[in-house]
Amino acid sequence: YNCNNSDCFCINDNINNLRANQLPCALKVDMKLDVLKELMYCIVGAIYEVHTEVGPGLNEYVYQEALAVELTELELDFEREKVFHPVYKGKPLDATYRLDFIYLDLLIIECKAVEKLIPEHRAQLFNYMRLTKVRSGLLVNFAPKNI
Repeated sequence: YNCNNSDCFCINDNINNLRANQLPCALKVDMKLDVLKELMYCIVGAIYEVHTEVGPGLNEYVYQEALAVELTELELDFEREKVFHPVYKGKPLDATYRLDFIYLDLLIIECKAVEKLIPEHRAQLFNYMRLTKVRSGLLVNFAPKNI
């Protein structure tokens, strides 16, 4: 991980003020993928930084807080613990879900601190992505000694 500020600010120049549903029609898919790739690089770097600094064995909330610090230092416009309601036949339900992190309606980050990820963890992320129509997600397990 060597994502200094100059590496990651290019992301902000490209999409920090854009929402996924507001991207200009003329924007090429390849450009959007390149920007998403840069974003992922910086976020994965931040994840490794948190794991290196904090180490394994703590609860999920500690890692979420530390990751929030890293993402803030990168000046990424993320929301933490964003609440959303699933919609059924156009009507919002009372049920609520919380996204650990969401970045500009482009990327969901779901954090875990468990011995081993199981299919239900992946299903949780995929369901969040489906329900919010966010097409990219990262599922992170901070518990192992090596991530």
